[in-house]
Amino acid sequence: MTNKGSVQHLSRPDGNTVAYARTDGRAPTVVFLGGFRSDMTGTKAMALEAWAQQRGQAYLRFDYFGHGQSSGRFEDGTIGRWLDDSLAAIDQLANGKLVLVGSSMGGWLSLLAARVRPDRMAGLVLIAAAPDFTERMLLKGLSPEDRATLVSDGRLERPSQYSPEPSVFTWKLIEEGRRHLLLDKPLALPCPVRLLHGQSDPDVPWEYSLQIARHLEAPEVVTTFIKGGDHRLSTPADLARLLATVEELVR
Repeated sequence: MTNKGSVQHLSRPDGNTVAYARTDGRAPTVVFLGGFRSDMTGTKAMALEAWAQQRGQAYLRFDYFGHGQSSGRFEDGTIGRWLDDSLAAIDQLANGKLVLVGSSMGGWLSLLAARVRPDRMAGLVLIAAAPDFTERMLLKGLSPEDRATLVSDGRLERPSQYSPEPSVFTWKLIEEGRRHLLLDKPLALPCPVRLLHGQSDPDVPWEYSLQIARHLEAPEVVTTFIKGGDHRLSTPADLARLLATVEELVR
């Protein structure tokens, strides 16, 4: 029986659960990895699911620990924990070759997952990818006062433009993130990579995708900049571009 994307839960060894929705279909399996504090019901994730169901493509979307419908407290999460969730999802829930579609922090996790599972990669699509953002953007962008608060209190709340709830950053997130930095050395990948980035992105500067492209050693790396595009890239035109990009790689 074909699963049409109903939400299920994958048990993790520590008793937590990762919420996911899977669509059965032909390989390669397209896997969506969302951003920091986002979830698997966002516009891009759902557009990809509708596209996958329409064309009979295998597809997986899921929520990391502390995100969306998964268990756990968001502020207890780290890059390593969310990478473990991502690897558990692709190892246990996705068959065959993979096209990973990573948005923002999901771009970082996609690159990390591709480095660990190179033999399974058929392609990567990175949307406003933010590898190393804990060090290069978050920590670098803090005032000396905020940085001192983060170190002394172990956490810092900042207003979010995407949610009425403030964003919570922890010192543990910064420290643990240092074990997963990517942009300090070349990264060799065995598959084609597509980078999509809006030039009006207020969160991740579009020039960041140029840095990522420079660091990648892959059979093909194509970077597309969208004039006027924001961080989410979720307009109808943005979604059409995303689907066309993914379709090119699954072929």
